[in-house]
Amino acid sequence: MPSSPIRVLLVEDSPVALTILKRILSSSPELEVVGTARNGLEALELIPQVDPQVICTDLHMPKMNGLELTQAVMAHYPRPILVISASVQAEDTQTAFRLLEAGALDLFPKPLAGLPSEYEQMKQDLINRIRVLAGVSVFTQHRSRPLRKPNASDHLQLSAAQGAASSRLPITDIHLPRVLVIGASTGGPQALYNLLSHLPANFSLPILCVQHISEGFLKGLVDWLNAGCALSVTIAQSGILPLPGTVYFAPDRAHLEVDGQGRLALLNTLPVDGHCPSVTVLFKSVASYYRRATIAVLLTGMGRDGAAGLQAIAQAGGLTIAQDEASCVVFGMPREAIALGAAQYVLPAIEIAPWLLKKLQLPS
Repeated sequence: MPSSPIRVLLVEDSPVALTILKRILSSSPELEVVGTARNGLEALELIPQVDPQVICTDLHMPKMNGLELTQAVMAHYPRPILVISASVQAEDTQTAFRLLEAGALDLFPKPLAGLPSEYEQMKQDLINRIRVLAGVSVFTQHRSRPLRKPNASDHLQLSAAQGAASSRLPITDIHLPRVLVIGASTGGPQALYNLLSHLPANFSLPILCVQHISEGFLKGLVDWLNAGCALSVTIAQSGILPLPGTVYFAPDRAHLEVDGQGRLALLNTLPVDGHCPSVTVLFKSVASYYRRATIAVLLTGMGRDGAAGLQAIAQAGGLTIAQDEASCVVFGMPREAIALGAAQYVLPAIEIAPWLLKKLQLPS
């Protein structure tokens, strides 16, 4: 028998946007819009009645906005939340990431009028995003506590976690680590925050990152991470030598590589593993230049991007880590890397930073 369609609740105060979203989701037999609400208060009343599997919400709404709704949902009716918002402008872009702190799982730009081909691609991206999130387990305790910059008590807890991790895992010498590379997709912003916010300002390596994120949200991600991390976080530019203690993100629509002189390079070429920027492109270029002086981390995400790249780093003698299934929002990318034998270590997200500090002999 065919499976029942995924039940979706739409929360949107714009009648035009709501009509567009309903048309998009109704075009897929895999999805069913079981309710609509104009604000968070209406949505909270509907949730017990329609029992949605996924909630798609706007950010700016009267009476109760998307952030307040997300906080209430995660406290009382925990389930996957997708933020569909036009808030990708400079003044609003950080605000959308506050919903991720509150427990939302992903961000998607509000559909706009455009070319038919662009509309079709956006429609499929949105439908696929909801399909993936429908299979994600969300727990009240896990999502109700906002992310924040660690304080002194957190560092004590991290030291304990570090000790626990080192007692379970074999510690082997690595050869002069000179770079840390990170790849992530769905659920990545939260995992990146948990990792990067626990690294000190004097972290001895440059950090190169690829995060699959809807176009327009990258600047918000960078600003959000900058506000909560001791490290400097920026968008990569071609031709520069990466500096220790600085995090460089691949920009929208460009692959990030390290060239033969160790400088950053941006390439506007075809997608790899379905993505531009691609984690695998970055990882393979780093494997070629830094070889065994590389530490690579592959975080949560759907698909297989990064798996072949992590394998290239492992084959070059570098140190490779994959996030474990229990702490992933979506286990796709780490699972593919583990299946290839590319991950030397599989760790919960919260243990990766203290484990790295142990490797590099830095205080936590």
